[in-house]
Amino acid sequence: MFRAEPLYRVQIMVLASEAQDMALELARFGVFSPARFEDQTLPENPADAYREAWLEAESRLAKLAERCGLTEPPEVPADAVPPSLTDLIGLNNWLGNVWSTCLSATESETRIQEELRHLDALEETLDKLARLDVDLAHLLRADGLLAVHIGSLPSAAVKRVTEALAMTGSLVSLFDHVGDQTYAVIAGPRERDAEVRGVLAQAGWRELPVPVELRTHPDAARAWLAQMRREVEARSGAECAAIDALRAQFRPRLEGARLSLILARPLAEAALVGVRGRGGLACLTGWIPRRQLEALRSALDARFHGRYWLQTAEPARHEASKVPSLVRHPAWLRPFAPLVKAYGVPRYGEFDPTLPFAFTYLLLFGAMFGDIGHGGVILLLAVALRRFLGRFVWVGVSAGAVSMLFGLLYGSVFGYEDLFEPVWLSPLHHPTHVLTLAVTFGVGFISLTLLINARNRLVAGQGAHALFDSGGLAGLVFYLGAVAGLASLAGALDLATPAWSVAAIGLVTVVVYKWAESHAGLGERILVTLIEALETGINLFANTLSFMRVAAFSLNHVALALAVFTLAQGLSFAGHWITIVLGNVVIIVLEGAIVAIQALRLMYYEGFSRFYSGDGREFVPLRLVGAK
Repeated sequence: MFRAEPLYRVQIMVLASEAQDMALELARFGVFSPARFEDQTLPENPADAYREAWLEAESRLAKLAERCGLTEPPEVPADAVPPSLTDLIGLNNWLGNVWSTCLSATESETRIQEELRHLDALEETLDKLARLDVDLAHLLRADGLLAVHIGSLPSAAVKRVTEALAMTGSLVSLFDHVGDQTYAVIAGPRERDAEVRGVLAQAGWRELPVPVELRTHPDAARAWLAQMRREVEARSGAECAAIDALRAQFRPRLEGARLSLILARPLAEAALVGVRGRGGLACLTGWIPRRQLEALRSALDARFHGRYWLQTAEPARHEASKVPSLVRHPAWLRPFAPLVKAYGVPRYGEFDPTLPFAFTYLLLFGAMFGDIGHGGVILLLAVALRRFLGRFVWVGVSAGAVSMLFGLLYGSVFGYEDLFEPVWLSPLHHPTHVLTLAVTFGVGFISLTLLINARNRLVAGQGAHALFDSGGLAGLVFYLGAVAGLASLAGALDLATPAWSVAAIGLVTVVVYKWAESHAGLGERILVTLIEALETGINLFANTLSFMRVAAFSLNHVALALAVFTLAQGLSFAGHWITIVLGNVVIIVLEGAIVAIQALRLMYYEGFSRFYSGDGREFVPLRLVGAK
């Protein structure tokens, strides 16, 4: 729970013809994570062609499955075997032919739909022209003496345009009215058409284009459109029947193709990083948990009966950055893991902070947002929004419950501080006590991070850093001694002399280590050492003071409630309670979000940044993806 599982590096040699069977067996086993291990004796990539064929076939099948309605993943029989490279290439070619056939049918259907949309547009235009009741072919003759315009203009401009066009010898005939637009036919001498166009342009005229198909009498045009629609719909029905026939014809084999590609996926994925070979041999490389090694041997023996060679090795210390990290958490802790991974994945062998993060985060949230009523609302909202929150619902429920617990300790219910006596103390009446506790908690938290960092450095083989650096045990000695010395100055302790002596020992150790570690010239070495020593004290105590915000937000919570009550005073009964309700809503939404972010910030910047590299690689095993 506190660190990644120990892993073994494995190399499995098998006949190249059985590489897909080995990858499938490893995927069924479920704990083999492929990895890249360069081996000069295995220069070939025997699974590259397999992966390329699989990728193309998978892409084609995805498009066909969408058109044929293949949604349910198939069952994978226990004795199913993956396709060979030859089978996969043949399957890919068949899918290509099927896609070409379906594409032709689809294109025909698309053209039919475009024709139907064109007929709809023609009918819409005809509806606007039907009131004319004239033969548009004669009206719009290009060689006629009259220049004719059909379109619309704003209704407010009709009178002005009619009067202006009368001066050009043109006539205006109105035939429809839609909204603030009036449809009209304008006819006038062709030699004065330029003047007419100028007047219309200034009036906001919109020309109504008349397609060639409609340049006849409206009744004749409507009859033609009806005939065309019947013909197109008949062709559409034939195309739909043809497509349904194709679906019925190809669906059974498509189901089989889907199963074959699911079985081929493990080798295709492993080929991306972890398959090398030479001649007729292929080698799959990767990582498995140490405790699963014997189970893997048994599974491979049962499947291949000795037709493989397995080599294992523990990862060397210098390989830690290349080894994936596999950390298992109990079910109640898993919802907090994504919040830790948002900062980064723990490096192999590094301390996994998920458990202390969960408890510390909830403790800080509750301390800053302690109220029985507000915590209860958060808890109920998390339950009500469980489908939306998914696995994070447990985080919301836990935060609400801890907020209620601190509300009980503070004696606060929806901001009311006088309903019952606090079990512990009231932040409003004991601000100094709350501030002292917050700083004390910060001291303990930072001490823990320094211990964890020392442990991580020891595991990584950096013993000197773990013992003598400012982020190791020497820094912890200086920090605790300085804290005790400052507490003695404040009268809280009586350990001034030994405390400052311990702090001096820790600081001198850090300075000597920094001096020895630096390889610069004398002047630069002195400067760097002084800066490092000064930074040690400043950073540690600045991080400690950051925890004062815990006390500040606990006081701020009470202050916001008092502000709401002050606003509600003097209002009517209804106004009073509306103000109280709305004020509490604002506190829950606004301050709740701020407190959640601040608690996360304290975890990330005052904790994780001190010991957590977060640059690890997540353990991703081969699995049968896409099967039930």
